[in-house]
Amino acid sequence: MDASKYKDYILSLIFYRYLSEHGEKLAKEALANLGYVLEPRYCFSSLIKGIEDGSFTISLLQEAVEAVTASAKTPEAKAAFDGIFDSLDLNARKLGKDEEQRTRLISRVLLKINDIPFGAGDAAMDVLGTAYMILIGLFASDAGKKGGEFFTPAQLSRLCARLACLGLSEIPSACDPAMGSASMLLEIPRAAGSVSVGHFYGQEKNRTTYNLARMNMLIHGIPCGKFSFFNDDTISSDQFGNRKFRVQVANPPYSQKWDASQEFLNDPRFSGPGRLAPRSYEDFAFLLHMIWHMDEQGQAAVLLPHGVLFRGGAEAVIRTYIVENLNVLDAVIGLPPGCFHSTPIPVCCLVFKRNRGANRDNILFMDASRCFIPGKKTNTISDETLDRIVSACEMRTDQEKFCRAVPLTEVLENGCSLTISRYVDLSEKTPPVDLAQVQSDLKRHRARCLSLEQEVNQYLSRLGLSGEDYE
Repeated sequence: MDASKYKDYILSLIFYRYLSEHGEKLAKEALANLGYVLEPRYCFSSLIKGIEDGSFTISLLQEAVEAVTASAKTPEAKAAFDGIFDSLDLNARKLGKDEEQRTRLISRVLLKINDIPFGAGDAAMDVLGTAYMILIGLFASDAGKKGGEFFTPAQLSRLCARLACLGLSEIPSACDPAMGSASMLLEIPRAAGSVSVGHFYGQEKNRTTYNLARMNMLIHGIPCGKFSFFNDDTISSDQFGNRKFRVQVANPPYSQKWDASQEFLNDPRFSGPGRLAPRSYEDFAFLLHMIWHMDEQGQAAVLLPHGVLFRGGAEAVIRTYIVENLNVLDAVIGLPPGCFHSTPIPVCCLVFKRNRGANRDNILFMDASRCFIPGKKTNTISDETLDRIVSACEMRTDQEKFCRAVPLTEVLENGCSLTISRYVDLSEKTPPVDLAQVQSDLKRHRARCLSLEQEVNQYLSRLGLSGEDYE
């Protein structure tokens, strides 16, 4: 199997072990708050004993995962667990041609997972959550281009979360409309610090990735009643309704094709500019979607290709609408190339704020494209660079060759082009030429040449030769 498929088995079975050990830990404390029930014969430890004494079969594991999902009774638990193990295809021919072969293979995998040294304590669960995210990242790396469908590199997720949470004292809701495995959403509590997040929302089109996102939230200790995820296409089927969010982060698919039917002009998300994002580029559809879902103090950070900064046609019209009419674009940040598993191109981070306060008359432009640590497969951004970017967005003080708070009037004069090089000068200055010094040097060199020529002629004369013979 390639990594993009193999991950479905490994991550699902690690998640099952988490459910088992977490359930056993809480069974004596607050089973009603758990959301699911695990019978003793289906506990992970019982399955391992069955492997050791020869009584385990892959059919028993199938019964176990089905029993867990069926045990969810509350609406919140049903939403969190419904079909969460659908990607764990235990009857797949790639596992073996018959049940006996499949049982042998899965038994070996379960024994390996049993060797992972984590327990049910809170600290151990924190370690497990971190390890789970690292595993997702490693699978994304091995999966190459497919990896970009379910994982955003940790540093970029962290950057978006920090920028979207910057300055907020309350976060009643947080959303990722293209959530993948929920790696960006899970950075929000860390970025928010002492500010608690009321509820998490997310939408993801790919069913397998949607399942992984729910596992990721639960394994990081987010209870099923604190998140609402939807498995659907965000642009064509917005499941958020009229909800408005305080914080939004996203790394949507880059420049993919979409329907672009004129019927979308009747959708309040897209009606404002009077033009739709072109059929070949869905990027601005995602931007307008997120802007529409911002609450009165809403903030958002989204990763997109640089094309959104300068492409013309309908995109130029929408860009002008966002910058001039709505005035919600707060910062444009150029990031290094090669940071993604799925594409080598550099990307930009756009920061939006519904209430821009004292900064409403300027937009911060930043070029952090040279600030990266080279890697074999991908480049990365250091913690120090993250701190510098976030600090620059907070302080908005001009820094030579890095960032500049550009007056909104200047952006409008440039036709709302957001090309970073228009506003942040990275060119190396040529030192001024001292013409007087140049003339003095020429005069000195000419005198020296004349002196040398006279000296050579003297030597030639002693040899009975003339300098003219060598001209």
